[in-house]
Amino acid sequence: MAEITAGLVKELREKTDAPMMECKKALSEANGDLAKAEEILRVKLGNKATKAATRVTAEGVVGIHIAADGKLGAILEVNCETDFVAKNDDFLSLVNNSVELVANKAPADVAALSALPFSDGTVESTRAALVGKIGENMSLRRFVRTEAQGKLYSYIHGGAKIGVLLDLVGGDEQLGKDISMHIAAFKPKALDASGVAQTLIDSERRIAIEKAKESGKPEAMLEKIAEGSVQKFLKEVTLLGQVFVKAEDGKETIEQLLKKKGASIASFTLYVVGEGIEKKVSDFAAEVAAQAAAAQK
Repeated sequence: MAEITAGLVKELREKTDAPMMECKKALSEANGDLAKAEEILRVKLGNKATKAATRVTAEGVVGIHIAADGKLGAILEVNCETDFVAKNDDFLSLVNNSVELVANKAPADVAALSALPFSDGTVESTRAALVGKIGENMSLRRFVRTEAQGKLYSYIHGGAKIGVLLDLVGGDEQLGKDISMHIAAFKPKALDASGVAQTLIDSERRIAIEKAKESGKPEAMLEKIAEGSVQKFLKEVTLLGQVFVKAEDGKETIEQLLKKKGASIASFTLYVVGEGIEKKVSDFAAEVAAQAAAAQK
């Protein structure tokens, strides 16, 4: 039996927002397996157990650069420690110049981007100097460079906390803007079912089966119920399956909208600042107390 530490319980609680004792029970049942424990909580508590998954857990901004002809572009996430610095003009200049370099110089990765000539040195030396000037750490986290099959469109939301770069084939300017906005609002995981990780699909299937069992459904119906749940899940998390945010009838999907407009989507990239990064939460009162105690010693 794996040891269920307080740290493990805390980590599960932060991921799921489930009550502390429910987290401990789930971890015990899962023998300390965090992913399995999260599944167990979802069976018991439903989607409430995943509501923390989209929380922004680090500060920074998303920068986007698109060439004038709409055929070449890039999207870049740069992180910092506080939202105050994310609004700093020097920080934003670093972001905007770096994302333009991504588009124009096609670096292979963040390390290659950092080594590119910039100002009187490199991107890295400029970043390091800015860290020294502001007194706060910052990092270039990830980027995507796109050579469009059609034309590139973008959308920035929430003070550049969410950014979308869309490659739309056909359609028009309004369609490009509308779909980019939809992506920012509904945060699809992939264009269609083929892009959804099999682990996510398997997890949904297991959860559906366990829920059906708990509600007393006959064994013979479990697979059919699970398949229905998986298909519903795929519609919710794939861009083509989602109902268009501006659909007048409340039913038209993105796939139907594109067909009506004679357009298609080659690709899209969605960045949410801090997604997947654990943000340190400090206890100011405890810090002050600790400093006072240290001073007395």
